[in-house]
Amino acid sequence: MSGVFVTLEGPEGAGKSTNLAYIADALRAAGCEPVLTREPGGTPIAEQVRGVLLAHHEEPMADDAELLLVFAARAQHLDRVIRPALAAGRVVISDRFTDATYAYQGGGRGIDQTRIAELEQWTQGDLRPDLTLILDVPVEVGMQRARARSALDRFESEQQTFFEAVRSSYLTRAAMAPERYVVVDASTDLAQVQQSLQPFIDQLLECWRA
Repeated sequence: MSGVFVTLEGPEGAGKSTNLAYIADALRAAGCEPVLTREPGGTPIAEQVRGVLLAHHEEPMADDAELLLVFAARAQHLDRVIRPALAAGRVVISDRFTDATYAYQGGGRGIDQTRIAELEQWTQGDLRPDLTLILDVPVEVGMQRARARSALDRFESEQQTFFEAVRSSYLTRAAMAPERYVVVDASTDLAQVQQSLQPFIDQLLECWRA
């Protein structure tokens, strides 16, 4: 069997966690129990790497070190969670995946996209998400939400220009492959956002039942 791989992406404060839970509840109500996970993280080892990536450090982290840590966590995540679940025919929904690397390390940090693509191919082979929902929100709105939510982590503490580059990278990738990406306006109220997600929930259920 082959499962269905869905990822939720977007800048800070876009509401990924809230809407991932909404999608999961809708799938469960229809009899489908999804595998929910996140990046960086998803396994005990990968979660430890996540802690290093998000924490503030006295020693500045090199951009290349950040990139390699992201893919190290991803390799573990793929091996222990994503690939086994897909092989078992499960629906896997991940809060962030490699599009976040292109957005944050590529767009935000300015790392050459071809270098990211080489690591992507090495780590993932031909595995790519079947559907990627990009929850899009203006940087000012997203950061206001993030500040109200909790103390800012190392990424959330970046400057506005960083997040403008992140958002631009997401939208560029979506425009280049509209067959895989769907951009959802996450700046509206939550009820409207979730209403706009319903067609994609129905699509997921169709794929799962096929």
